[in-house]
Amino acid sequence: MTGLRVVPARHRGQERLYVNLPDGRSVAWYDRETGRVSLLTAGGERDVLAALAPFVTGPVTVGPPPVPTVADLAGLALPPDDDLAPNRPGEALHAELAADPGLPHRFRGDPRRVALAAQQLMGEELDRLEGVGWRVLHSVPLPGAACLSHLLIGPGGVLNVRTLHAGNGRQRVRISDPLVQVGRAEPLPQLRWARREAERASLAVAVAVRPVLALVGAGRVDPAPLLRDVWILREHEVPELAGSAGVLKPADIEALYASARDRRTWLRV
Repeated sequence: MTGLRVVPARHRGQERLYVNLPDGRSVAWYDRETGRVSLLTAGGERDVLAALAPFVTGPVTVGPPPVPTVADLAGLALPPDDDLAPNRPGEALHAELAADPGLPHRFRGDPRRVALAAQQLMGEELDRLEGVGWRVLHSVPLPGAACLSHLLIGPGGVLNVRTLHAGNGRQRVRISDPLVQVGRAEPLPQLRWARREAERASLAVAVAVRPVLALVGAGRVDPAPLLRDVWILREHEVPELAGSAGVLKPADIEALYASARDRRTWLRV
């Protein structure tokens, strides 16, 4: 087996290295996250490993591709237009800005671009949890032009993460249920909106969904007393979610993710 080429690609948010023949056909792939080399053809293991040698770090497992789960098969059956898994953080804002870029303001930026930057930053932090058993969806559309910033499904349950740009690290955030005030801006009922989004998500996926208000770029945060139902989360606290467990098993996570990534799931809420 000669002339093998190694081509990087992404699969469901994870990096893979595909080993291709000169005609473009893949004979294997290397999953960086799991350290697994999956062989698509019999034989040729030595040549594949030789081609991957400059890119592989640490021990690897070599074998045939893993057997697809029920969720994998469901995902393959989804029409591309109905599959929400490829959505980027802030996908809805990307589309809105592409349709109407707006005019630059002399003193302040377009609030849509500010919101997009916050969703992108939080989305990057949440995506890192996929390595510890969580699944993430971004920009989940709801009827009525509404949208969930992020939906997180994992060992700690299902979380609806509403993202709010809260300044540049110097502004004070005051929380007085249901109002949230960033700096001197007008207080807005962010907690009420977060709860309502979680209720709609719960109706769609048929399990309890906890509301989370993610404050991106906040300085000092003054939380409301006895605020137990809404989780106030800052971007640097996202890694703490990796330790949350005991609510959902891996099979339940995959089943819920397969349902949630289907755009049609959200039509009834």
